[in-house]
Amino acid sequence: MTTEIPALYENQFDAIRTKDLDRLMSFYSPDIVYDVVPPLRFVGSHALRERFAHWFAGFRGTIGMDLRDLHVTTSGDLAVVHFLSRSRGTLTNGREVGSWVRGTSCCQRTRGRWLVTHEHISLPVDPATGRPATDLTP
Repeated sequence: MTTEIPALYENQFDAIRTKDLDRLMSFYSPDIVYDVVPPLRFVGSHALRERFAHWFAGFRGTIGMDLRDLHVTTSGDLAVVHFLSRSRGTLTNGREVGSWVRGTSCCQRTRGRWLVTHEHISLPVDPATGRPATDLTP
């Protein structure tokens, strides 16, 4: 397994922690496809940048980010990555938040550099209630 992809994720999470939007966007392909909040999907780095800017603005101060169980499978210039992550912090309304989510990403090496081309973040759902299970821990 290449060490470049785990380093990409550590750097990505560090950029989130410090709300460094320009640095964070440097890890994504211009034609990134992603989802986590409505609508069903977002396409392109411009849409992702707007989404991250909105998310960052919802937090007071820095955002705590934890990364666990990172698994990387590569084949040539393509990689599939899955992991668990937790974002935590204080919202602008004073509420403390933090929950673990599942992440799956596709990465592609372009001009010798790995970039995230697809990112999917999901919350486990309780089938009995249809509600997200935000209290689970690894």
